[in-house]
Amino acid sequence: MSNAQVQHQTDLKRNAFGVPGILFFVLSAQAPLTSIVGAAALAVALGDGAGAPGAYLVVGVVIVLFAVGFTTITRHVDTRGGFFAVIKAGLGRRAGSGGSALALLSYNAIQIAMYGLFGASLSGLLSRHAGISVPWWACVAGAIAVVWFLGSRKIELGARVLAVLVAFELLLLAGFAVGVVVTKGWSALDVPASFGPKAVLAGAPGVAIMFAIASMFGFESTAIYSGEAKDPRRTVPRATYIAVVLIAVFLAFLTWTLVCFYGAGQAQEAARTALQADPASFAVTPLNSVLGEWAGTAADVLLSTSLFAGILSFHNMITRYFHTMAGHSLFPPVLERTNRHQAPAAASLAQSLLAAVVVLPFAAAGMDPVNQLFSWLSGLAVATLVVLYTLTSAAVIGYFRRTRAERNLWTTLLAPVLSAVLMLGILSQVVRNFGVLTGGSATTVWLLLAIVPVVFAAGLLRSPRTVPRGAPAPATEPA
Repeated sequence: MSNAQVQHQTDLKRNAFGVPGILFFVLSAQAPLTSIVGAAALAVALGDGAGAPGAYLVVGVVIVLFAVGFTTITRHVDTRGGFFAVIKAGLGRRAGSGGSALALLSYNAIQIAMYGLFGASLSGLLSRHAGISVPWWACVAGAIAVVWFLGSRKIELGARVLAVLVAFELLLLAGFAVGVVVTKGWSALDVPASFGPKAVLAGAPGVAIMFAIASMFGFESTAIYSGEAKDPRRTVPRATYIAVVLIAVFLAFLTWTLVCFYGAGQAQEAARTALQADPASFAVTPLNSVLGEWAGTAADVLLSTSLFAGILSFHNMITRYFHTMAGHSLFPPVLERTNRHQAPAAASLAQSLLAAVVVLPFAAAGMDPVNQLFSWLSGLAVATLVVLYTLTSAAVIGYFRRTRAERNLWTTLLAPVLSAVLMLGILSQVVRNFGVLTGGSATTVWLLLAIVPVVFAAGLLRSPRTVPRGAPAPATEPA
């Protein structure tokens, strides 16, 4: 078989989409409706009460600092491998291999966790509105099949599906926010009560910050699509900044309107009451009140579609990681193969099978898809991701100190240092409050946390090829 044929079998499609396409992948991964309906009550009740909206802005600022160094290095490094590529360029091949293992742990964990929540959501939806009883695991099995199908087709098809699903949930949430402003009036919108320093630091701000960073999961995936994006040197940085600012401001504003609906003084008590019955009611009740009963029904349906969009988005991210890792000889070469749609079909099948294998024991043991499958794996994903953010900031510093490819102190040193320090602070809060995040016992908490260093150490034992098949030689990097 000729080299041209081999190259054709492993190529992803070039120039498939621009900034809007990447944004829909990122926004769907962050599942805004899921964040509001699922996490808002927890952040307000267990965190800093009315100051929870400010926590989203705080996290947004930290992530912008991270993005400064991250987007700068994307101009000098082939970032199709995401975290792997950046950490390898700055800290060496073995550290990059360890980072790739953590990235795959994090992305697979959050995607499979979302399968659990999706299964429970769709099963409940069918029972309430159609009178059909379908086990949660059967809903998951159907979703895995559909995701595999879409992941094996042209990337534009997945982007169009995500665009439609995300647009509907954003319109519903934006309509609610406008409705609160209209019905309550500007005088009821108390800015200092939610965004003032005293409000943000009240209660347990670390818990609110932890839920906020969990809600912004996946923005860095912009770099993973650089091999398929139009003019990646421009589209990747633009999409990254737009995604970070948009989601931070949007979630802060939406959470603020929820607080204003209940009143700053009553919001935390309302959230605690909701936790005792149904956490989603903290958001669904205001939706029904402001927009009408149809909004609650629409939110019920859109929660399932929001979760499906997130699952599909993470599937696309993971398959591209598999594809890149295979190109660096970290995974079997078969995972680098693409089909006639120039999609990573083998990787798509492998990821779908992995999801099924992980979900199967939870279903067989009759475990709860929300309180166990979703809570445990999403907590593990968040802890792993914050470690990756810290390593990546360190890698940016190492790369520019060694290569001197750019000499702007802000973008190559100061912002990455601040990002690393602040991410370490967030990591300490995640570890400290991991039981709150996962709802697990002390034993479960430490077993889950122990997975992170074990997986990183396992990744360090693998040494990737210096230059992937078909790629240009990179800038000098440490071994």
